[in-house]
Amino acid sequence: MSSAETTPARVREPETVRPTREDEIAAAGSELIGGPLGRRALTGTSWWTPVRVVVLVAIGMFALGLVQKAPCYDGAWFFGASSQYTHACYSDIPHLFQGRGFADGLVPYFDKLPGDMDYLEYPVLTGVFMEVASWLTPGSGGIQRQEQWYWFVNAGMLMVCAAVIAVCVSRTHRRRPWDALLLALAPAFALTATINWDLLAVALTAAAMLMWSRGRAVAFGVLLGLATAAKLYPLVLLGPLLVLCWRAGKWREFFLAVGGAAGAWLVVNVPVMLFAFQGWSKFYTFSHDRGVDFGSFWLIWSQNSSNPPSIDFVNTTASALVVLSFLAIAALTFTAPRRPRFAQLAFLMVAAFILTNKVYSPQYVLWLVPLAVLARPKWRDFLIWQACEVAYFLGIWFYLAYTTSGDAHKGLPTEGYHWAIALHLLGTLYLCAVVVRDILRPERDVVRRSGDDDPSGGVLDGAADVFVLRGLRNPEHEHESPEEPSRTDWGGPEPQLHERRSL
Repeated sequence: MSSAETTPARVREPETVRPTREDEIAAAGSELIGGPLGRRALTGTSWWTPVRVVVLVAIGMFALGLVQKAPCYDGAWFFGASSQYTHACYSDIPHLFQGRGFADGLVPYFDKLPGDMDYLEYPVLTGVFMEVASWLTPGSGGIQRQEQWYWFVNAGMLMVCAAVIAVCVSRTHRRRPWDALLLALAPAFALTATINWDLLAVALTAAAMLMWSRGRAVAFGVLLGLATAAKLYPLVLLGPLLVLCWRAGKWREFFLAVGGAAGAWLVVNVPVMLFAFQGWSKFYTFSHDRGVDFGSFWLIWSQNSSNPPSIDFVNTTASALVVLSFLAIAALTFTAPRRPRFAQLAFLMVAAFILTNKVYSPQYVLWLVPLAVLARPKWRDFLIWQACEVAYFLGIWFYLAYTTSGDAHKGLPTEGYHWAIALHLLGTLYLCAVVVRDILRPERDVVRRSGDDDPSGGVLDGAADVFVLRGLRNPEHEHESPEEPSRTDWGGPEPQLHERRSL
C-alpha cells in the first residue's frame, strides 16, 4: 500500500500531440481556421475539447452525407430504374424495408419471406438493429412514405454509431485525439454511412479497440463478440492480437479477450440458432453461395475470361489467401525490429480480408477508416487512399447506371468500372505498403516518432518481448537476453515540424 510520501499529489496528463506541428498538410489546412496553434496558446481551458470538436465535425459530415442522398429520398429510390445510380445516392435501407418483410411485420429469422430471399441474410445483431428501426417507423401513409421514414430512422440511429466511433477513435490514442479528424472529415465515410448497416459493427469494433487500449481485455472481447454478431469482419482482429500477445507473452489477456468474444457472440446467437436455425444460418449460407460480385478482382477476372472461376474455386482460394495473409502478418510480427502496433496489424488483416474477398460493397470502406486513422495518422497517405475510394464510390454507381439504362447507356461501361476497381485495390495496397514500411522501419512511424510505443496496445504498450524470431531486430537491442527481456525505450521526444524530414 502506498504511503502519502510516495504517492504524487497530482498525476500530470501526457502532453497532447498537435498535428499542425508534425504534419505539413494538417498545418496548411489549419490556415482555414486561423493557422497552427501557437506555442503560448492556452489549452485545456475551453469547452471545445478535441473530442467534442471531432464529434461535432463527424456529425456535420454525416449530415452532409444525408444531404447527398436527398435526390433519392425525394424520388430516385422509387421512380426510374437508373436515377438512383446517376445521382450516386443508392441505399439498401429503404428497399429492404418491404423486401425483407419489415413493412408486413414479419419477424426476422423466424418468418419466411416471399420472393427469392427466403430469410433475412444479415447477422443477428444487425437484424435486431433493423427490427428496432422498423418499430420506430410510423405505420401510417403509403409504402413510399414508410420507406422514407425507415431510412430516416435508421439514419438517426447510424448517426449515433458515427458519434460513438468518433469518440472511441479520439480516445484510443491518449496523446493523439486530433488524429480522429481524419475520420470525421473522411469523404468516403460520409458518402457510404447510410448505404447499409455496417456502422453498427464499426462502432462496436471501435469501442472494443478503446477498451483494449485501456487494458480491459474482457470488455474488449465482449464488444468484439457483439461486433462479430453484427458483421463477420471484426473476428479477424483476433489473429493479429494472437501473434502480438505471443511475442509479448500476454497469454492471460489474450484468452480473456477470446473468452469474452465467444461468450458475447453466443449470448446473441444461440437463442435464434436454437429456435430458428434455418433463418439464423441464412447469412452464412448466402455468404458461401453468392457468386463473384461487385468491387473485387475476381469480377475483373470473371468478366474478362471465357472460363470464369467457379464459386467453389473462389471460396477456397479466397480463404487460402486470407490464411496466407495471416501467416505473412505473423512472420512480420515475429521478425520486425520492434513489435508492431496493434492498430497496424488490425488494419493490415482487415485490408487483406477485403482485398481477397469475392465482393466489395462501397460501404466496406467504413471497416477500414477507423483502423487506418490509428495505424497511419498521416494526412497525405490517408487522403490519397480516400481519393481512390471516392473514385470507386462514383464508379460503381455509374456502372450500375450504365447497366440499368438500356440502350441509353448512361454511365460507365464495364472497362471503365474495372479501372475503378483497380484504383480501389491500388489505393488500399498503397496504404498497406506504408503501414508495412512503418513496421519494418519504426523510426518512420508517425505515432512512435512522437514518443509513444503502442497507445492502442493496452497491456502490449511498452511490454518486453519474450518470443522473437531472428530477423530484422533493432541492432541496439541484440545484446538483450531472451531469458531476461527488458522494457524497450520506444519512440523518442517529439520533434518540431521544421526538424522533420518528409515521411
